Amino acid sequence: MLIILIKREKKFGGLRKFRNIYEKFVDMEKLTIQEEEAMQAIWKTGEGNIKAFMEHLEDPPPYTTVASTVKNLERKGYLHSRLLGNAYLYRPAITEEEYKKRFMGTVVREYFDNSYKELVNFFVEQKKLSARELKEIIDMIEGKK
Repeated sequence: MLIILIKREKKFGGLRKFRNIYEKFVDMEKLTIQEEEAMQAIWKTGEGNIKAFMEHLEDPPPYTTVASTVKNLERKGYLHSRLLGNAYLYRPAITEEEYKKRFMGTVVREYFDNSYKELVNFFVEQKKLSARELKEIIDMIEGKK
C-alpha cells in the first residue's frame, strides 16, 4: 500500500503533501455498515452527487440520511468534494481495492493471529468453504488457473 502511495507522491505535488495524505490514510477510521454500503455505491458511481449515489443503493434511505453519511465519509477522509455550481460532487479518496486490503489485513491481524491459514480454517470449520472451493483456492495459489 505504501508503494502505491509513493508512486502517487509526484501526482500530489511534493513530499509534505504526500506525508499528509499517507498519514490520513493510515489513521482512517473503520466504517459503519451504513457507510460501507454508501461507499459501495460511490465506488460504482465514481464522481457524483447524493442522488447519483442513491441510484446504486438497494432500498435507499431518505436523501438526508445519505447526505449525512456522505458528509461523515468526507470528514473521515474517504471522500473528496468539490463545488460545482450550487451542488457538491464527491469522489472516492481511496479505491475499493485499497479499502479491502487495509481492512482485511486488520481482520486477519486482530482475529486470526495474523494468519491467513487460520482465516481459511475458520471458514472451513464454519462450513462456509467447500472442498471444491478450497481446491480452487489451491489451484489459484499454484498458478493453475
